[in-house]
Amino acid sequence: MGAVIVGTGSCLPDRVLSNHDLEEIVETNDEWIRSRTGISTRRISSRGEETFRLASVAAERALEMAGIRADELDLIIVATMSSHMSMPSCACFVQKELGASRAFAYDINAACSGFLYGLDLVDKYLCADREKKILLIGAETLSSRTNWKDRNTCILFGDGAGAVVMEYRDTSRGVVASNLFSDGNLWNLLYMHSAPSCNPDLTQPDNPGTHILMEGREVFKYAVKAMQSAIVELLAREKLDIASIDLMIPHQANIRILNKLVSRLGIAQEKVFINVQKYGNTSAASIPIALDEANREGRLKPDDVLLVCSFGGGFTWGATLLRW
Repeated sequence: MGAVIVGTGSCLPDRVLSNHDLEEIVETNDEWIRSRTGISTRRISSRGEETFRLASVAAERALEMAGIRADELDLIIVATMSSHMSMPSCACFVQKELGASRAFAYDINAACSGFLYGLDLVDKYLCADREKKILLIGAETLSSRTNWKDRNTCILFGDGAGAVVMEYRDTSRGVVASNLFSDGNLWNLLYMHSAPSCNPDLTQPDNPGTHILMEGREVFKYAVKAMQSAIVELLAREKLDIASIDLMIPHQANIRILNKLVSRLGIAQEKVFINVQKYGNTSAASIPIALDEANREGRLKPDDVLLVCSFGGGFTWGATLLRW
């Protein structure tokens, strides 16, 4: 171990979109949404709240907690699938906003599992070079990738960003282990097209636009089983049981998935951090936003064992253990 989180931060857009607001947009109602998703409100970006701006504010808050200046950073990684531009990366815009002149920067896209993949990357970077200071961010503006006429998806998603600053420390704290997976064979159950091709030979005739498409029931079935399996395998490998976990922060997809996973694992409800009701599904941002909230609320104590898990398009999924 040794890849330790030394600062957390998050940023949510100012605009709140309630279930009652959605009743004016699509054929739905508050009770129907809450009973199926657990979501009451979500945050939606307005002008000047692009993905990189949310990410930069979250990063500034994490750096302040860590007591580290932006120009001390060596690396910036942003997990996102909704950057406002395809190139340059969101991470490069964050570097510019922060003035992190020493850092190299890039994005990763593993959909909702992006932050978990990023934790694994940072752990390996810090094991290879113990002097590095690394900023890892999960940031999304899914409102820009949502079909607002599709009531099955537009009720789910929100915008936001969460960030962590990580360093190597000679301690038992930090990332303990990860258990990560993907399966591209199931891509068509949860996906998003790119912009139409400029090459007619590469044009996809069925491209409806760059918004999220999902077979909700199938995703539910795979998500619960996959995350449960990843967690059980990881705990067994580390010779731990579910009772050893002090806090679990799952990807905030929807309450039915979370309740089913919690039931199957047999973990006490009070050990599970849930904020999906406030923010909806913010994809790669959901875990770092929840992590920052849990940290600032005092839910995490030194040496607590933290379990984070996720499932997303690709399919991608996995679980990570950290000692706080």
